[in-house]
Amino acid sequence: MFYTIFSIVIILLGLMLVYAALRLLARRHWLMGFLRGLVGLGLLVLALMLALAALDLFSYRQMAQEEPVATLSLRQLGDQRFKATLVHSSGEEETFELRGDQWQLDARVIKWQGFLGGLGIKPGYRLDRLSGRYYTLNDERNAERTVYSLEHRTWGPDVWALIHRHPDWFPVVDARYGSATFVPMADNALFEVRLSSSGLLARPLNEPARQALSVWD
Repeated sequence: MFYTIFSIVIILLGLMLVYAALRLLARRHWLMGFLRGLVGLGLLVLALMLALAALDLFSYRQMAQEEPVATLSLRQLGDQRFKATLVHSSGEEETFELRGDQWQLDARVIKWQGFLGGLGIKPGYRLDRLSGRYYTLNDERNAERTVYSLEHRTWGPDVWALIHRHPDWFPVVDARYGSATFVPMADNALFEVRLSSSGLLARPLNEPARQALSVWD
């Protein structure tokens, strides 16, 4: 809810800038009109960037203390080949073919610090990518790799990447990766992925998943 409200506030700010820009552009007088035109166009560009940033933030979900973010089911297609069905907490379903012996799910996490963190604002997250990995180094170097992006990119600034690259610019917010450690793949295995403040956790939901983890251990 916070990220939805935050996005709406940014959009409203952008609309105010558009209104101010149109008022400036509508006025006459050559020199002042030219200067106002430059300022007005600048405000329009800034408003557009804010709107696109708001759309990017809108794709993040607020995280509770620990909550399920997805389930992953596996069906073996062949030697080191699996069909992976990822079901998001929203109910959206995606299917991938993974190569290897293990799978990993990554998420982008935005955490609030300082004053905003003290207000109790929860971190936000967005699932980022799903990948497979081989157990042996030889396979990892020579066999086919599979990595899938889970992002739904918008036209405009990538807010998470901007914060991640320039942390000094944003002292009240932290952008980091949350990753589930590589989890073994097995036929008919079903896992639940939960997100906590320390990262992603994969938990077995049926017997094939529990057996795969026990054998791996």
